[in-house]
Amino acid sequence: MVKRTKKNTFPKTNGSFFVAGVDEAGRGPLAGPVVAAAVILKPGQKLPNLRDSKKLSEKQREILFEKITKNAIAYAVTEVSNKYVDKHGLTKAVQKANNDSINRLDPQPNHVLFDGNDKQTTPLPCETIIKGDTFIREIMAASIIAKVTRDRKMYKLAKKHPLYRFEKHKGYGTRLHKALLKKHKPCELHRKSYTPVAEILSEISQEK
Repeated sequence: MVKRTKKNTFPKTNGSFFVAGVDEAGRGPLAGPVVAAAVILKPGQKLPNLRDSKKLSEKQREILFEKITKNAIAYAVTEVSNKYVDKHGLTKAVQKANNDSINRLDPQPNHVLFDGNDKQTTPLPCETIIKGDTFIREIMAASIIAKVTRDRKMYKLAKKHPLYRFEKHKGYGTRLHKALLKKHKPCELHRKSYTPVAEILSEISQEK
């Protein structure tokens, strides 16, 4: 596999050559889904302030989300539930979310760029790029789509489960979330295979 750098370019073809960027949000949270996005940008598409979603404010992400989704050649988003993560593990959950998003793209990409260095299972030609979300436009765009989609989902879930204040921490293991988790016990959205949640469930079991 060829190592990709900032100066790498793809060979010109007689027809269209579609490159998709793929990234996910929600690996680390104790609750909620994993969300992956795949994006094919138009050549030369102007997206001011485009960068890694983690380096953007929520307002900036929302603005870019609208620009990307309205102007991209194609994009797709997939959610994988916390229950799937518990049953199959995080690696397979991410692979499933990534592949489902890629498969839903129309047109299908000729080449796929993944952020990170995890093993991927797509049959399409692909590359995994460490810190790809810092210099690959397609991956930056995918990171924004995935992050905004997941955040919106957690806002909705916060209304159904107000005790856990998901709107504040999006399910991540913050001090507030852990305190509320200990006080109210895990709910149906929590990843029971993750250590902080598993420890509380073990304590509950021992108390019975």
